[in-house]
Amino acid sequence: MRVFPHDELVAFVYREARLLDERRYEEWLALYADDARYWMPLSPDQPDTGLHGALMDEDRLLLRIRIERLAGRRTFSQQPASRGHHLLQQPHVDRADHERGAYVLRTPFHYVETRRDEQTLFAGWYTHELAVCDDTLRIRVKRVDLVNADAPLGSIHLPV
Repeated sequence: MRVFPHDELVAFVYREARLLDERRYEEWLALYADDARYWMPLSPDQPDTGLHGALMDEDRLLLRIRIERLAGRRTFSQQPASRGHHLLQQPHVDRADHERGAYVLRTPFHYVETRRDEQTLFAGWYTHELAVCDDTLRIRVKRVDLVNADAPLGSIHLPV
């Protein structure tokens, strides 16, 4: 199994954000494992169980549907399209199990989403659980902990 050094793990997280910023959603989705989960819990201390609600809790199929909807001509809520920009601090490798090909990174972020004259700022922490699949890094779980996840939030149109 291929071993991924620190620099490649960090570059992977930066690349994911750049693909989203550039609206390259097919390439972004390709970073996810077949059994992936994109999860935005309602609170930072929320345990990882199916017993709690979430702002988003999507598997790869739901992510596929989301990006198809964003690209659709009949998605009137996205005309004009929303734009997003990620500002990431240096990702920190919390765990690296080279033998199992499993890595966990935590990244503080600021994210702005804009559409027409409306701009929304989100801040929080990403936790990426990465796995090696066929000698390639893939996202198994992306957890997005918003600082204000328990506050009333407007629509979040794009993947944060």
